[in-house]
Amino acid sequence: MGMTTSDVHGRDLRYFLAVAEELHFTRAAERLYVSQPALSKQIRALERQLGAPLFDRDRRGVALTPVGTALLPHARAALAAWEEGREAVRRAREAADGTLVVGMSTSPGRGGLLPAIRSRFTEAHPGVRLKLRQVAWDDPTAGLADGGSDVAFVWLPLAGADRFRWVVVAAEPRLVALPAAHPLAARESLDFADLLDEPFLALPDGVPELRDHWLALDARGGRPPVIGAEIGGVDETYEALVGGLGVCLVAAGNAPLLAREGVVVRPVRGLTPSHLVLAWRADDTRPLVRGYARAAAELRPREA
Repeated sequence: MGMTTSDVHGRDLRYFLAVAEELHFTRAAERLYVSQPALSKQIRALERQLGAPLFDRDRRGVALTPVGTALLPHARAALAAWEEGREAVRRAREAADGTLVVGMSTSPGRGGLLPAIRSRFTEAHPGVRLKLRQVAWDDPTAGLADGGSDVAFVWLPLAGADRFRWVVVAAEPRLVALPAAHPLAARESLDFADLLDEPFLALPDGVPELRDHWLALDARGGRPPVIGAEIGGVDETYEALVGGLGVCLVAAGNAPLLAREGVVVRPVRGLTPSHLVLAWRADDTRPLVRGYARAAAELRPREA
């Protein structure tokens, strides 16, 4: 009797593969989130359809028969092809929906960086909607980690850097913001050595890499910083500065956010620059994501 391919479903192959890899029905059932009787029944039905046993079951355990061994690479290939098919459908649907979510923790500003990337991107991808998403400072990936953002403007260093790719969109000096009444505010510029004993405003503990960067741990020669207060947003930082709780470093492009009444911003010698990047997940190969990254890369600053 002939057998048509429609007789065997993806689920049958998935069940077969789980048992073939675990060589243990209970473990395979747990991996598949099904009951063991349901799994055994499904495998028996598959064996009936194929007209041959796939597994030897005895007291010592479970082993593949020659027929099972013959099926194994083809089952893997069929499931891999189906996964690729599903991924292609997901990409096609997203391209049809045409929305790309751009995460950020503070507006990139910087002389129209966003509009410049947008115009390059929409030229190549007309009809795609860009959705901007504001994310709190306690997520240094600006929504990439939880999948809420497709691409994001973030600061280096990035935690779990191997999971992300990025292009630098701005390389900027780290400046210092001080209360206007601070004795050091009278100077035109400062050495970082002048600031070593000052209380600093620090990012939350949950973002250690960025916290260390904005406390300039790399320039302290092992001297621990004095923490005046923790900050979680622009307005909070401004209030802490005006309240005299400490000083803080700020990227040149973000200085206008803080340089309001009661706060001054000064250049600091002895610090490496900060890097604002456009990042995406390393395993995300969607054309829209790559397209946005390409548009950002074309605006890459020369000094980076």
